[in-house]
Parts: sequence; C-alpha cells; structure tokens
Amino acid sequence: MAGVTKGDVRLGRGGKGLRVVVAVVGVGLLVNGSVRMTDDVWPFGPMSQYAMTVPDDASITFTRITALTDAGTSVDVPLNIEGAGVARAEIEARTGEIVKDPSLLQQVADGWARKHPDQPKYVKLELIRDTTQLVEGRVEGPPTAEVLATWQVRR
Repeated sequence: MAGVTKGDVRLGRGGKGLRVVVAVVGVGLLVNGSVRMTDDVWPFGPMSQYAMTVPDDASITFTRITALTDAGTSVDVPLNIEGAGVARAEIEARTGEIVKDPSLLQQVADGWARKHPDQPKYVKLELIRDTTQLVEGRVEGPPTAEVLATWQVRR
C-alpha cells in the first residue's frame, strides 16, 4: 500500500466513530450558537463577527474606557484579563447596561487595583465610543469621541 510503512497503526472502527461523533457535536454546537445568536456558549457562539466586511461608506465604532489616575494621569484602560480583569468584548456587550448604571464601571477599577497593586489607582472612569467614518473605503477625518458614561471610583 502506498503511504503505509512498517510500524504504522491503523485507526480502528471505534476511533473513527469517536472522531465523527466529536465533529458532529462540534458542528451542532456552532449551528446552535449561531442560530440563537448568543455568546453564552462561546466559542460555540455566533460566527458573524468573523464573516463580514466593512462597506466602503460606513461608520466604524470602537468602545474604550479611559481612566484618570490618582497620579493625575489619563490612561486608556487595558481591556483584557491581564489588564483590568475584563475583556473588551464583555464591555461592548454590556454597553447599554453600563450607560444605564455607570456604577458597573467600579468592577473595572477594582480589577485593575487587585491585579496591579503597585500601579496608580483609577479615580474616575469614562466609557467612550469612538466613531470613524469611511467614505469610499477611506477614513474621512478624525474619529469622533462620545462619552457614554462616567463613574467616580469608590475607594
């Protein structure tokens, strides 16, 4: 047989069956998450965020949090697990809740303080939405920034 060498082990019927079952379950989970349009079972959630292009004439939004520190500096909060303990996607998914209840930003300040006790503490947080306008596929002017929520950090 071509491609088979002495010492090769063939995959048995049970091994093949197990691989088919795992593949079918994985595809089923992906379809379920995509149809329900939920990230609750990520990474088996909607794949739409990976399957689109930006039109030539569109607005691109980017959500971020800036912080005023007790050292008097203004910084962009690192929205990842290592930074403030919360991912950007989580902030983006909860933007509406944060706008209604800015005290939810306290968790970001607490996460930063817990993970970086030797760094300046956050005293004020702002949830900001930057919007970049595209015209014919090119950036048209500087991005605009809109402050969506402000929170004075509790100590």
